[in-house]
Amino acid sequence: MDNTLIFYCILAILIGEFILATVLNFLNAKRFTDPIPKGLEDVYNETEYQKSQDYKRTNYRFGVVTSTFSLLLILGFLIFGGFGAVDHFVQDITQNSILQALLFFGIIMIGSDFLSTPFSYYQTFVIEEKFGFNKTTKKTFLLDKIKGWAMIIIIGGGILSLVIWFFQWAGTAFWWYTWILVAAFTLFMNLFYSKLIVPLFNKQEPLEGGSLKSKIESYAKKVGFDLKNIFVINGSKRSTKANAYFSGFGKEKRVTLYDTLINDLEEDEIVAVLAHEIGHYKRNHVIFNLITSIVLTGIMLFLLSLFINNPSVSMAIGVDRPSFHAALIGFGILYSPISETTGLIMNHLSRKFEYEADDFAKNTFAASPLVTSLKKLSKNSLSNLTPHPAYVFMHYSHPPLIDRIRNLKA
Repeated sequence: MDNTLIFYCILAILIGEFILATVLNFLNAKRFTDPIPKGLEDVYNETEYQKSQDYKRTNYRFGVVTSTFSLLLILGFLIFGGFGAVDHFVQDITQNSILQALLFFGIIMIGSDFLSTPFSYYQTFVIEEKFGFNKTTKKTFLLDKIKGWAMIIIIGGGILSLVIWFFQWAGTAFWWYTWILVAAFTLFMNLFYSKLIVPLFNKQEPLEGGSLKSKIESYAKKVGFDLKNIFVINGSKRSTKANAYFSGFGKEKRVTLYDTLINDLEEDEIVAVLAHEIGHYKRNHVIFNLITSIVLTGIMLFLLSLFINNPSVSMAIGVDRPSFHAALIGFGILYSPISETTGLIMNHLSRKFEYEADDFAKNTFAASPLVTSLKKLSKNSLSNLTPHPAYVFMHYSHPPLIDRIRNLKA
């Protein structure tokens, strides 16, 4: 397969994915004006529902602009030799292949992020601000950007350096060693992400003693869940939207509650949300997702090893000499249809797991407080109550609210 054919395959993939996403978003937007589904009439009053429709419509229009800009940016880079220009630039600086790759990706990734900053700024300080969600200050916004770039440089750069070194040392067998490295890093981050990364962006504190903590500990003991780490995170630093999540496993497992969640929900509703999160752990969803992620990474790396030495994959993106970093860009785009397919499967399983976690909470605590908590969280985030089925199939990792409530009441 020559580089011209691969080039046109890359263009077809990029344009095809854009068209598919645009059609799905359009179909979803057509349902924004649908009436509130039966059983969810108490989520919004007429004024609130109008506000939620305006919010969805605004984000839809903004999404059309950002996705079009992203497509034009990468097409322009491909067609007008942007990747080749960056490759020539890094060659002029150093002949070390690892340093070339680090500079190549650093320029592209940070440059891309820099170009997208006005969009994220508008999203945060205009759209989210208009609808009452934004709590982010301009200082926090800037610091988040700097910290994000620093993490890309340190963590991403370190892993990339090791991967290229593996390639230089082991040839196409590099994928084995890279797989072990990525698997170890994934396990490490699952265990210690909340301890090491979250504090860089948010303040976490143990949940104070009181009736809420007593109810949580009593429920955990009832279902045989050893829970010693319950933390509250200052999510209100950036947004009024609420959340809760479970992280880690073994002795490092912890539940993190957003302060906005504690403010928005009653105590029994918070325990019900926690019961849902514990349900994921008890039903082994956390372990399944972790193992699946590692397996899929191994498959991707094996396929990469088959393409990495093909000069046409590198040269298809507009460079004039084959290299690991150029081939990685080309392969990443060629692999995206496979990634989309595995994503569909994982989303399907994730929706199934959400029902199972809901059932666990219903059977070990109660359905009613989980139902009311889901309604409150949907209302407070102005979520879409009438998504298009095709959009749900492609993008939703959670079932629509109406389906979850019907399941809880069954």
